[in-house]
Amino acid sequence: MPGLTDDEVVSEMRKMTAFIKQEALEKAREIKVKADEEFAIEKGKIVRQESANIDAAFERKKKQAEIEKKIAISNQNNKARLQLLEKREELLEQVFEDARTKITDVTKDEAKYTELLKKLVLQALFTLMEKDIKVSGRPKDLELLKKATEQAAADFKEQAGFEVKTEVNDQLGDKSAGGVLIRGYGSRITVTNTLDERLRILEEQMLPELREKLFGKNENRRFYS
Repeated sequence: MPGLTDDEVVSEMRKMTAFIKQEALEKAREIKVKADEEFAIEKGKIVRQESANIDAAFERKKKQAEIEKKIAISNQNNKARLQLLEKREELLEQVFEDARTKITDVTKDEAKYTELLKKLVLQALFTLMEKDIKVSGRPKDLELLKKATEQAAADFKEQAGFEVKTEVNDQLGDKSAGGVLIRGYGSRITVTNTLDERLRILEEQMLPELREKLFGKNENRRFYS
């Protein structure tokens, strides 16, 4: 078989080169297509992951904002509630302060005040049930108190069946609104029947009722005695 001529060799080489080049181009296209597919897949994964991260971050911020809003509302409600309670306490204190101011009016009518002093002394005598008693009042009330104490001692003797010895002094002081301080058993036991103390006791007893009358029933209370 005769050999190939130079032109035939060149022609065959060109054919082989064209074939190899075509094969290379097709392989390159395959690689590019596969690479594009993998890139698209990876890109999709990254986009979905980032989208999920963004959604999760948004939900966290949304929940945090809701929590902060609830906290702010709760703080504001608590602040308003405290301000309301403070204002109510101020109003109640004003009521009691007005009562303290008006209580001195009782002492201006000598007849009524003497009768009141007698009742306060008599109550203390029955509380102590002692034969030797010291009665203290204001300096300005001394004469009225002596008279009231005599009447109370007489009533006590009649009702209790024994006589009580009384000593009246002005050791209560003028700063008091009035009333009496009774000591017995060697001054070891004291009955405080001053107008200030009686008003304080009345304040404690009337406070729940006053609150309800002024501000209505407490919505937070479930039971009432």
